[in-house]
Amino acid sequence: KIKKTKKNIMKTKTKMKRIFSNLILIGRPASGKSEIIDFIHKTSNFNRDQQLHLGKRIHILDDFPMLWAWFEEDYFIEHVFGKERLHSTSEGYFKEKYMWNLLLRRVSLEHTKIVKDSADEFADQSIIIEFARGTEHGGYKEAFEHLSDEILSDAVVLYVKVPYEESLRKNRKRRNPDKPHSILEHSLDDKVLETLYKECDWEEFSSGDKEYLYVRQHKIPYVVFDNMPSKTDSADDLAPELNRLLNDLWAIYNR
Repeated sequence: KIKKTKKNIMKTKTKMKRIFSNLILIGRPASGKSEIIDFIHKTSNFNRDQQLHLGKRIHILDDFPMLWAWFEEDYFIEHVFGKERLHSTSEGYFKEKYMWNLLLRRVSLEHTKIVKDSADEFADQSIIIEFARGTEHGGYKEAFEHLSDEILSDAVVLYVKVPYEESLRKNRKRRNPDKPHSILEHSLDDKVLETLYKECDWEEFSSGDKEYLYVRQHKIPYVVFDNMPSKTDSADDLAPELNRLLNDLWAIYNR
């Protein structure tokens, strides 16, 4: 009797689920990902839940702050202590390509901490995981292999699509030399952007299915946010498109 009751409770909770647990937000640098997150943060709890299928509590796992911390550490190691940089070159590249994958291992670890610290297994929260990958350092195919099963077992993907030329234009536009650490105002040198992100493997990675990505044993629903012309420059343009796409994604997720 007790076992039966527990099963019924679990079934009811599964049916009641109305939000994405893990939204993986990917795309080229300056494609509009940060603007989407900023919009989600500013959206009321009711609209976030009813229209975007995202929780009242939002956790952001972005690998950029982790990456930037390594660059800051290397600056001190080189210029203050006179030692050899640990993670990166002074030109803005990682010393070893595996470090791109190490970032996603760290993201996965942070995800585990959030889940463990959550008081309620069915808390009204969503975790947004944001990153960009170019073919030069393994692309999305390799990157997804380094996300944990815990993330991928209940994940959906929103890919923000822009050509390299648009990424370059917006990367230059948002550059603020006084805030290189800022999520919304950081930018890459043109040469670094070209080397790392001009080539992208998204089309190849997603070519197997129009609705699902396949990583290890996981089948992950996805949609593409075509951001040409740009819809992320104003909330009036962004809101209806994001609403439409996340509702499409919700339908695929529940199929």
